Amino acid sequence: MVSDKKNMVIRKAYAKINLGLDVVRKRSDGYHEVRMIMQTVDLHDVLAFTRDKAPGIWVVTDKKELPGDKSNLVYKAAELLVEQYSIEEGIRIELQKNIPMAAGMAGGSTDAAAVFHGMNELFGLGMTEKEMCSLGVKIGADVPYCIQGGTALSEGIGEILTKLKDAPPCVVLIAKPDIDVSTKYVYENLHADTLVCHPDIDGMRDAIEAGDLAGMASRMENVLETVTVKKYPVIEEIKEFMKKRGALNALMSGSGPTVFGIFEDRKKAKEAYEGIKEINLAKQIFISGWAGNTVS
Repeated sequence: MVSDKKNMVIRKAYAKINLGLDVVRKRSDGYHEVRMIMQTVDLHDVLAFTRDKAPGIWVVTDKKELPGDKSNLVYKAAELLVEQYSIEEGIRIELQKNIPMAAGMAGGSTDAAAVFHGMNELFGLGMTEKEMCSLGVKIGADVPYCIQGGTALSEGIGEILTKLKDAPPCVVLIAKPDIDVSTKYVYENLHADTLVCHPDIDGMRDAIEAGDLAGMASRMENVLETVTVKKYPVIEEIKEFMKKRGALNALMSGSGPTVFGIFEDRKKAKEAYEGIKEINLAKQIFISGWAGNTVS
């Protein structure tokens, strides 16, 4: 979405969930090799990009706990593009944060991805999606996927992407309990070589290609739950609550603690939303759908 002003661009940055997340092995360089099916949801941040004649990068956020300094992936992505393309003008980026932070939904990565799209348009850089992804992986492993969006198989450390057919339409209930989870802690405490069960990623891919929502949902699994759920039992409580209230299945996204449930109709999702709110299982709760592919 572009404003009428030639010196301003506005972009939405969509959150992601992991419909399936498997860790194949820990590599000798310390990185974990994964196989995941990723999906963007309609929950999104909004970023406004404005040119400035004075050189420099200014990032302004609407959350006190989220600084706009060099620790922010938005700043890092802008800085990378300024250096890569020798941009002499300044850039001001205003971030409206709606995606929960430290939630396993790639909030920082998707904001960085929006920077690539926004600055590419604002400054006429002419980057292809492939070129953006090649640069984006320097910011973070999830950034290339967030640049692409949609439904995708993610392999390697997350940077090898295969675009899939759109996942079957559904209603997605998202709930983040009032805890923060360190991705570093989760991976440090995951013993990939001792995992007994692995998600059926190939079967899920086939179900998605066939438009089989129930088949997709039945294969939802995340090996990182073996670490996170043990430390934070409320995650399992939310999953079970959603399933009892009509979800085809429910799963933790990424390293957590956010849980999402897949529903066939909005009424059941709304009832589950109200129930979670009433018993205070989570404070941040959203009813969503796939980005650009929702059901009423």
